[in-house]
Amino acid sequence: MPRVSEQHLAARRRQIVDAARRCFVRDGFHRTTMQDVIAEAGLSVGAVYRYFPSKADLINAIAEEAVGGVEGILADLIRRDPPPPLLDALDRALEYVETQMGDDGVVRIAIQVWGEAQRDPALAAFVARTYDGIRSNFETLARRAQRTGEVPPDADPEAVGAALFALIPGWFLQCVLTGRPDRATYLAGVRALLRPGA
Repeated sequence: MPRVSEQHLAARRRQIVDAARRCFVRDGFHRTTMQDVIAEAGLSVGAVYRYFPSKADLINAIAEEAVGGVEGILADLIRRDPPPPLLDALDRALEYVETQMGDDGVVRIAIQVWGEAQRDPALAAFVARTYDGIRSNFETLARRAQRTGEVPPDADPEAVGAALFALIPGWFLQCVLTGRPDRATYLAGVRALLRPGA
């Protein structure tokens, strides 16, 4: 029997993850069954279980996408020399989040991941690791901003990183729950708060 290409395997896995994400967005983690995902994907039971032996495995795979994308953006910004201003870094992170805000985007899944992490210790550990990484990236950017004079030398970079990180879920929770503010308005507010003498 011919070997299945890596490309085919990746495409099949993507098909299953996309189907699961649609189901989870539509019905939530707990109301969605593996049978729902199988039907949505249009695949056989064996094909789906080959990639994901349980619903928890699917949730973890989607969680990686839902909460991990910003980390890659920030890691890229850290490598830049000179470093971008902190508001530019925040804007890049929010720009990525904005691309994930649609009805089937990962932002709505991220919120479900937070709830599920309260019940699933393995998922909670993954979320904590991922968010620690994002916070650490913001801390690194804050340290670099101290060297350029953007952040006062006596500021605690860890505290600055934590505050910057908090601005991301703060924005998208408002958007999901109330439909506003848009990214430009939000950033204008943050800029006003950070202005010297504010």
